[in-house]
Amino acid sequence: MHTIKTSRNDDGVFTVELARPEVRNAFNEDMIADLQKTFDRIAKDEDIRVVILRSSGDVFCAGGDLNWMKKGIALSAAENLNDTRRLTRMFETMNNCPKPVVGFARGAAIGGGVGLVSVCDYVVCEKNTAFSLSEVRLGIIPACIGPFVIAKIGETHARALFISAERFTATRAYEIGLVHELADSATALEAAQNRIVANLLQCGPNAMAAAKALIRGMKNPDRPAVLDYVAKMLADLRVMPEGQEGIGAFLGKRKPSWIKG
Repeated sequence: MHTIKTSRNDDGVFTVELARPEVRNAFNEDMIADLQKTFDRIAKDEDIRVVILRSSGDVFCAGGDLNWMKKGIALSAAENLNDTRRLTRMFETMNNCPKPVVGFARGAAIGGGVGLVSVCDYVVCEKNTAFSLSEVRLGIIPACIGPFVIAKIGETHARALFISAERFTATRAYEIGLVHELADSATALEAAQNRIVANLLQCGPNAMAAAKALIRGMKNPDRPAVLDYVAKMLADLRVMPEGQEGIGAFLGKRKPSWIKG
């Protein structure tokens, strides 16, 4: 798996590291497939006690890879739907992981990067980390990550951030519940990792899995329908004129047609 690196220590701590620093760990179809396969395997491995999600380089995840987005412009509606369903399924698999998933973010989490933060059970980020749900600037929406982000920050903050695409600070991410702890430096981030993992290793594996299942079970009773709905929304927007224009403008490094002047 060339888009991520994985390792496991003797205590059953499994680390997943996004490993595309040359493109700021942006998503493409290979990373989506690699994360899907890895978290499928994690869920079935009884020897894994805790999962760490982190990244190589200076940026946690910059959202969609430019080449992947370029391919999306040329896909048919049906092909786009298959693509968005794969993305939604990956986030759902990570969200449903029976092991505790602890995320460590630095630099920036943009678009799908916010989705990754949202499917973690506990998140620590450096204080200089920037966040944005930037999709509407491209004429699309944060649909596939929407259920997970809303579950994390609530409808009121989602309304403000989904429609504005504004960049926000780690402090605001902490205040709205997207992240749970702020670290002053890379050293402090490592110290937080050691402390949190040590605490989780003191907890019963089955009890932690049951606790996560309990929380999921008290939410939307028709989850499959919701996930298919959001995947179709994004697929439809990708092939509509505004989505085509917005993504094309972004890739072409020009202003989209709806920005005057």
